[in-house]
Amino acid sequence: MRLSRRAFLGGAAAAAVTGGGIYELVDRLGAAPARPVLEPAGMPPEQHLIDLSTTRSEGVEVIVPPLHHALVTAKLDVTDLAAAQRQLEDVLRRVDATYPLSPAGLGVTVAWGLPYFEKYVPAQAQAHLPFDRRARRSVLLPTRRFPSDPSTTVLEDNDVVVLLRSDRIEHVDEARRKIFALPFFQVTSIRRGFAGGGFDGGQSLPKKMALAAGVPGADLIPDGSELFLGFTSTQKAGIGPGTIANHETLGFVDLRSGYFRNGTHMHVSHIDEDLEAWYLNFDFDERVLTMFRPGMTNVRQNAQTIPQGPAQVSPQEELVRLFHTTGRFGHSASIQPTSRLLQDTIGVDGTHYPKGTAIPQRADFNTLDNPFAFSADGNVDSQPSAGVHFVVFNPSGDDFERNRLAMDGVLPGGTTLKVPPRNRAQGFNSVLTTTHRQNFLVPPRRHRSFPLSEL
Repeated sequence: MRLSRRAFLGGAAAAAVTGGGIYELVDRLGAAPARPVLEPAGMPPEQHLIDLSTTRSEGVEVIVPPLHHALVTAKLDVTDLAAAQRQLEDVLRRVDATYPLSPAGLGVTVAWGLPYFEKYVPAQAQAHLPFDRRARRSVLLPTRRFPSDPSTTVLEDNDVVVLLRSDRIEHVDEARRKIFALPFFQVTSIRRGFAGGGFDGGQSLPKKMALAAGVPGADLIPDGSELFLGFTSTQKAGIGPGTIANHETLGFVDLRSGYFRNGTHMHVSHIDEDLEAWYLNFDFDERVLTMFRPGMTNVRQNAQTIPQGPAQVSPQEELVRLFHTTGRFGHSASIQPTSRLLQDTIGVDGTHYPKGTAIPQRADFNTLDNPFAFSADGNVDSQPSAGVHFVVFNPSGDDFERNRLAMDGVLPGGTTLKVPPRNRAQGFNSVLTTTHRQNFLVPPRRHRSFPLSEL
């Protein structure tokens, strides 16, 4: 099914007003996976966790993400913080009571930017924000550009962001309307998208959506692809388990007063993807070495789900050796020395995490936004574009920065794999363009509404 440009643009315009727009096609082109409907049994203290089912793809266990996603950013106009805190928490509790915390219901994550803490609760933030022991600075860092980012990457300054995830688009839209009807929110952007691979066979949702929108290169996407770029990203072994991304779990962070125990750090960015450059300039073998590492010669032609467990983790020494041999480095191999545990670790709650366990918990999703479904500054191109709204939870902002710098070849300990930014030797980054970035702090559920304001 292919939409005419008139029909697509009409849907995209409607998205800013009514919600769904083009993304209502998700329910027509794909189906929600069968999931148990969970009864509310008390919410976990963490906001960022949602129980997701798993399946197997090409023999590898993969997580099945919710179908529908929305990110909404906003700035604040508040004179009475105490009243605003009560109003927001009342709305959030009513949303919690309406939908179970599962993909069949709704996951809601409220996170706060540095502008909020600096403007509204500066003294309290100075006293209570967690402190990164390794970096010797706050867990919430000013947003920055990285070596492969263009000078046009926008470093945003929103006060708050809300992430909504569900298999039901009406749950996402109804919760969004209720939360942002509160008078102190000034919505700056609405970012919409979807997730879902062809794990059951046939053409995947990303390919169907890209074809329907007429995105250049859509016909080149492999039929079962979970992402526009063709490889499965939700291998269970490649995503941090349980509460590993909490501030407190691995001991990276000093909680100070303990106010933010069960919280985490959240990075949000929009990344544009050049599908034609990826599929036409890189053959399958080069896409494998670009996505993973040079020298992977045992990957079945056109495979999409490549094992990424502890056994496949490349030590930094091997990464450097391969770079000096081939002049290339792969995306996964470059970030594994920073995104995986380098030794067996016991968390503060006694959980054993083996060497090679992933730390970041990703919640990114495909999008046709260009760059957003709605932007208060009017900076939205009605021509659909393949991209990803990247969302990741880490124990701290520095932990995220270590991973992102490694993606550019800037490794811990001062080693740098020197290639020009966005050069083909950097592979993955040559077809990705980050348009917007911002860091946020995710408080625990008990402090999700205007954190620190009651102090």
